[in-house]
Amino acid sequence: MTKVKICGLSTKEAVEAACQAGADYIGFVFAKSKRQVSLEQARNLRQYVSGKTKVVGVFVSPSLAQLQEAITEVPLDLVQIHGDVNEEWFAELSVPSIRAIQVTKESVTYTTKADYILFDAPVAGSGQTFDWEGLKKQHVTQPYFIAGGLTVENVGSVKKHFSAYALDVSSGVETDGKKDINKIKSFIERVTYDL
Repeated sequence: MTKVKICGLSTKEAVEAACQAGADYIGFVFAKSKRQVSLEQARNLRQYVSGKTKVVGVFVSPSLAQLQEAITEVPLDLVQIHGDVNEEWFAELSVPSIRAIQVTKESVTYTTKADYILFDAPVAGSGQTFDWEGLKKQHVTQPYFIAGGLTVENVGSVKKHFSAYALDVSSGVETDGKKDINKIKSFIERVTYDL
């Protein structure tokens, strides 16, 4: 069963909606972004997480100390890292890790010591897709997430094209830059029930 991650949550209502709709993962963005939350905000939002939903902290080029602080303080169930990272750190983390790779024409190396890979558009958070045909899936040995421009309208095609461990959406479940409760529910339903 393909899992779902709803990323970039910053309100109690969105967290509760994602959990109630059956999201496997929700993401709190700690990197500079319009969806950025502080450790304190994430800790407050964490209390509204329910059911099987796990909390992912999203970082860009963090230090090991930043990762460890967030894992403890929020607390986080997983970390997702974009940008530069020392691969040796993955062994030092107390939670599973996701290594984000922006798919470009030059992307050919998919090796990482992280537990999962996340394939994203060349500009993360842009709401744009990457070239699905260009991803050389035969080189991927770990479970992987697909992100980048996923929406309620295209998620069925994405699910058929990839044998992904999980599908990750952020801007695709927003209306006017805010998380849309109905879109969150519809996205999860389409992945879960093949609508």
